Amino acid sequence: MTIEIWLLFVALSILPAFSPGPGLLLTLSNSIRFGSRITLWSAFGNTLGMALMGLMVTFGLAALMAASTTAFFGLKIIGGLYLIWLGVKTWRDRTNLIESNTEIRHPGQARLFFTGVGIALTNPKALAVQLSIIPPFLSHPDTIYQDGTILSFTYAGVCLISHVTVALLSGRLRVFFTSPRRMQYLRRTLGATFMGFGVALAAATR
Repeated sequence: MTIEIWLLFVALSILPAFSPGPGLLLTLSNSIRFGSRITLWSAFGNTLGMALMGLMVTFGLAALMAASTTAFFGLKIIGGLYLIWLGVKTWRDRTNLIESNTEIRHPGQARLFFTGVGIALTNPKALAVQLSIIPPFLSHPDTIYQDGTILSFTYAGVCLISHVTVALLSGRLRVFFTSPRRMQYLRRTLGATFMGFGVALAAATR
């Protein structure tokens, strides 16, 4: 793979990586609730999930999903239910009502990290994006796995940049949401959006 082709892939990756989706929504929610620094753990988890998904695309998931209706159905149902669960939990959670400028207690780095991984791996939208942008760049059979690995980690890196950007910007909004009422509105908006993503993904067709 030449540097010119790689730069073209980076350019094509920017728009989908920065497009609103469950992963960025999770980063926004965590950043406002827990602060920008600890939110980086969920961003790292999402990045790992994206890299793993890219590798699965490279090593044959694309063929499996194209050939198996059951695999597609299972993935979209699991992903949809996971997002709905996150939405319900966010809607009902009252621990994130901020009453001061101090950060509330976060659920732990490991939990944030693996939630980010789960969001990435159970999101058919993310899979569809990688199925669209990675295979066209795998034109040389002799280097398909090498190139696919490079592209997978490249796209994951672009996603990480988008999540860090959102975390840093949304962290500045924490002062605005020191009001319990504003925080309640935000929590319910985020929860409803998560549930909406989940329903849309579960109902999605090929």
